Amino acid sequence: MGKFVITTRKNGEFQFNLKAGNGQIILTSEGYSSKSACQNGIESVKTNSQDDGKFDRKVSSNGKHYFNLKASNGQIIGSSELYESEASRENGIASVRNNAPNADIDIQTV
Repeated sequence: MGKFVITTRKNGEFQFNLKAGNGQIILTSEGYSSKSACQNGIESVKTNSQDDGKFDRKVSSNGKHYFNLKASNGQIIGSSELYESEASRENGIASVRNNAPNADIDIQTV
């Protein structure tokens, strides 16, 4: 089963990673100013990951594929790693969709 891991960045901001059951990071958030805002971001991922229209499929300048997950207001709430192929990106989206709704939250902040 997947899990959200909340950590603190060097600049004091909070961020989360959604990890698949195998421990691989499948989605990374932006920085948040508070732990509660970060937790709200996680709840937004749980909800929005079930709507395919919220996944913005992209190709980077070096030709790699990635996606952003957007909230209802259009704000990016998480980004994927870079994938070699479109098919790999689609597998990443499917993994977020499958893991996010019931993922536990692991808070690893100081």
